[in-house]
Amino acid sequence: MTDWGACERRLAAGIETLGIDVGAPAQAQLIAYLRELSTWNATYNLTAVRDPLAMVTRHLLDSLSVLDFVTGASVADIGSGPGLPGLVIAITRPRMAVTVVEANRKKAAFLRHARRRLELDNVTVVQERVESFESTDKFDSVICRAFAAADECARLAGHLIAPGGRFLLMKGRDPAEELVDLPLDFRHVDTVALSVPGLEADRHLAILEPGLI
Repeated sequence: MTDWGACERRLAAGIETLGIDVGAPAQAQLIAYLRELSTWNATYNLTAVRDPLAMVTRHLLDSLSVLDFVTGASVADIGSGPGLPGLVIAITRPRMAVTVVEANRKKAAFLRHARRRLELDNVTVVQERVESFESTDKFDSVICRAFAAADECARLAGHLIAPGGRFLLMKGRDPAEELVDLPLDFRHVDTVALSVPGLEADRHLAILEPGLI
């Protein structure tokens, strides 16, 4: 039996430690999202993390650790899986238009279910490979979490970034070696070491911008 009260307390404590602006209604909705993910995961194996309490740390807080770096009016989450970090961003930043791109049929089905169940009107679900996804409107932020090496991410999804926009790559260890072979139309702006409450593993965020070096 899942102790959802413990999940709520861990989430609230982690948000306080991160020092980010996520109010009680959004926290409740994040737990509602986690409940849906846990239920679906039992049947469809959407994530290798099975314990909801561990999901709070490894999924919710990990996603929330980059929240203040996601800027602009629109964001695309590439290879979103079950909505990480895309649905977390959508829940906590309801005025931001969030597009989640996921090719896997079962994961895309969950994304559509979660959008309906949580009434996330700011979310668009795209079931397609990212290199085939063409959008008339480009995105202020494009983010991906454990999707591919930095140079491959830029090649596959770089066409989605608006002029002046940013590409945010969520990584474990410092991705310095991956940044050597970036396409010439991207430049590395910064790599930020992240601290996720309760997680001992390394976390980094590489920030890229379009434009010739």
